[in-house]
Amino acid sequence: MNKRLETELFKSIVEHTPLISIDLIIRNEDGKALLGQRLNRPAQNYWFVPGGRILKDESFENAFKRVTLEELGVQISINEAKFLGIYEHFYSDNFSGTCFSTHYVVHGYEISLMPHQINYPTLQHSTYNWFDIAELLANSSVHQYTKNYFK
Repeated sequence: MNKRLETELFKSIVEHTPLISIDLIIRNEDGKALLGQRLNRPAQNYWFVPGGRILKDESFENAFKRVTLEELGVQISINEAKFLGIYEHFYSDNFSGTCFSTHYVVHGYEISLMPHQINYPTLQHSTYNWFDIAELLANSSVHQYTKNYFK
């Protein structure tokens, strides 16, 4: 059974080990990409692709279904996505605001969805927008790690 960790234990883990996560590169029928404006650290206030970390004892398939449900409001199977590769994200801050960095090992997956298929949850993102790729790459409010998926 997987579970979320208590804050102090999770802080220690983030301070001392990399986290494994899934990022979701969502494209619509026009090829535009869905980004959310992040509410939380790291990358707070930047436009970023939806995604989330894998929990202890959670299979990759179950993690993918959970992350898509939490981040998009719709549960999607990993078999419906295209694997883009493994990425590393290094942040100078962390979720708690305490003085240590965050390191993610990220599995990037691309999914095609229509805007009406998404419920746009607001737990992690204050708002969402569909970006043309050229616009996304030129926008200074889009985080560099998100831009890396589109180069």
